[in-house]
Amino acid sequence: MTTMTTTPVTEDLLHGHLDVEHTRRGLLPHRLPARARRQIPDEQLAMAESQPSGVRLAFRTRATAITLHAVPTKRAYPGVPHVPDGVYDLLVDGALAAQATMPGGNLRTVDLATGRFELTEGPSGSAQFTGLPARDKTVEIWLPHTETTELVALDTDAPLQPVPAGPRKRWVHHGSSISHGSNATHPTGTWPALVANRAGLDLVNLGFGGSALLDPFTARTIRDTPADLISLKLGINLVNADAMRLRALTPAVHGFLDTIRDGHPTTPLLVVSPLLCPLHEDTPGPLAPDFSSGTLRFRATGDPAERAAGRLTLTVIREHLARIVAERRADGDHALHHLDGQALYGEADHDTHPLPDGLHPSPETHRLIAERFTELALAPGGPLPA
Repeated sequence: MTTMTTTPVTEDLLHGHLDVEHTRRGLLPHRLPARARRQIPDEQLAMAESQPSGVRLAFRTRATAITLHAVPTKRAYPGVPHVPDGVYDLLVDGALAAQATMPGGNLRTVDLATGRFELTEGPSGSAQFTGLPARDKTVEIWLPHTETTELVALDTDAPLQPVPAGPRKRWVHHGSSISHGSNATHPTGTWPALVANRAGLDLVNLGFGGSALLDPFTARTIRDTPADLISLKLGINLVNADAMRLRALTPAVHGFLDTIRDGHPTTPLLVVSPLLCPLHEDTPGPLAPDFSSGTLRFRATGDPAERAAGRLTLTVIREHLARIVAERRADGDHALHHLDGQALYGEADHDTHPLPDGLHPSPETHRLIAERFTELALAPGGPLPA
């Protein structure tokens, strides 16, 4: 009979997080530090930052059988088809070797029409992986990118040792739900994870669904986080939240960049403007859910005529982000770069890779974005020398 070893999950097993919270049920990784979390103004960002996109457990072991015990928090949307359980990706020496889901857990019900959240507690669960190679190896378990996860313990049929931070360059990326991983089917299938694993980067993913809003506490978080490479994908949430007018955009972007530069004065920093999104190219927000087709889609509710009064659209934001970066480079910040998001996903791609809900890319499009970001941003001579 195989003897199993139980190891409580401790912070030294975690990578890709910025903080941990000890709850009554386990260890909860966070992607914003406590000081920033105390300044969060809404439940949407509170939920998003606690969802561990890019967060993974890493350890060395000879184990052939591994069970992770945790308390996932799953999501449900009234009037929307069932949201599949989150996937746990297990990598062996950097290659995807197994996947599992976890029964049980809490349920967070989100009313898209009103923004109300309701939490129902449930039992802890387990994700099991068997048949792993019987040799010394590095194992990573990437947590579901859209399920808040309180980690409890690992059961293994051989001892394990944490993997310390290695020589890989640390890439800190901030963006919207597309960077968070919306519509990706598993955690290493989000475009930032695909880029990081392909390029051998240590990813810290600060992509927050619905919440890339130039928040000062996010800029301070990036300022205070060790980083070799930084990228910011800005714009889409400013439009679909109808959060800002043109008069406020330029100083807000400058202030965000100034704060980051206080901690990273010469670190390569790439500003990525919005990907193509026909909903908002020339129509302001706010965004609204649309169930008329029987599935969740989105629609823009603003009036294009109000662009003259300073309402933001994606075409307006792209123009001003390019200008801001050019002016700062001319002022001496030569480690700051700009990438038009339409080079990652543009008009020529929309026919072959449509956005399933009108807003978020498909899993195949995540792969396309990752390929192009790697080629345009990380190639030799590119803005982020990896």
